[in-house]
Amino acid sequence: MDTQTKMAPLTSRSYGTVNWLGLRTLVQREVQRFLKVGAQTIFAPLVQTLLFMMVFGLVLRDGNWPGSTRAYADGLAAGLVMMSILSNAFQNSSSSLVIAKVQGNAVDFLMPPLSALELTIAFIVGAAARGLLVGAASLIAVAWLANVMPAHPLAALYYAVVASVIFGAIGLIGGIWADKFDHLAAVTNFIIVPLTFLSGTFYSTEVLPEPLRTFAHYNPVFSLIDGFRYGFIGHHDAPLLAGATFTGAIALVLCWTCWAMLKSGWRLRS
Repeated sequence: MDTQTKMAPLTSRSYGTVNWLGLRTLVQREVQRFLKVGAQTIFAPLVQTLLFMMVFGLVLRDGNWPGSTRAYADGLAAGLVMMSILSNAFQNSSSSLVIAKVQGNAVDFLMPPLSALELTIAFIVGAAARGLLVGAASLIAVAWLANVMPAHPLAALYYAVVASVIFGAIGLIGGIWADKFDHLAAVTNFIIVPLTFLSGTFYSTEVLPEPLRTFAHYNPVFSLIDGFRYGFIGHHDAPLLAGATFTGAIALVLCWTCWAMLKSGWRLRS
């Protein structure tokens, strides 16, 4: 069987029908993949979240979150939970692709009759599942250190889902592009971590001087954290509607990009 035949599911399938069995199977594979190593993928991030919460919560335990009547620990908890969602959604989809490349078993999901759209949905849903699960677990873990009862639950849920989709898609793009784990480490160290730490995870951007405050507001991660934090403490540093529209549009563009890359077979054919 030649390469063109192997890649046919990505390029020539009719979109009039959906391979529900194959889609469900791939989603289950992605979810079970991180559940099998739960100590590493779920409980390890909790330790990091708790450490950040205890250190920053103790150092800055006095006073309220800037512009809010809620305690500093409440705003910090929301930022740390969102950080857990982002990082774990990214790690799940990116590591899945790179491991498949390194081990030479990418054919497991390239040969079955799954379209590029179905592959995109499966990988992003699997990544989002891990991000949301770790986020929920982190929320429970920090509940004894902060008030984590959401003031606006629907807003918090919206931003959690959109964030997990965005970073699941970024992880999928990174996994398609990367040939080894060093490439992913570069993306994490030079893109993901700076965007996360400079987006108000540990602080309100209201305390930043200009022009740093304006620059921070153009950071898409800031919009995710600001909206998610609003869902918990009822305070936001930037217009919510603009942030919700901005992040929703980014999610759609990134999902389309993932579909286009999988459909073309770029860096996956060889």
